[in-house]
Amino acid sequence: MPKNDKTEEKVANSPVSAPVEKEEKIDFSKVEIEPLFQDFVDFETFSKSDFRAVKVLACEAVKKSKKLLKFTLDDGTGVERTILSGIHAYYEPEELVGKTLLAITNLPPDP
Repeated sequence: MPKNDKTEEKVANSPVSAPVEKEEKIDFSKVEIEPLFQDFVDFETFSKSDFRAVKVLACEAVKKSKKLLKFTLDDGTGVERTILSGIHAYYEPEELVGKTLLAITNLPPDP
């Protein structure tokens, strides 16, 4: 049977469509907000916070902790500041060294 060049050409040049995936809608109406974020802070309390841009000089994981990172920071005062933050689930220490971050520098030490 002779081949039809036009039929082969049409098949070769026809676009192949990808299967259409239906976008999944997520219902957020039943999601509960963590209690930490349900409370509001009044302006007077907020205005007492000392926010500073800080440079991360060193960062390391705290032994025996899955969450804590220990930061050595330059906050512009000429004295290195050491703080702890529970963000290890989201960041590795080595990727934070050299970064400029925002820190609240007048929080009381954890008891």
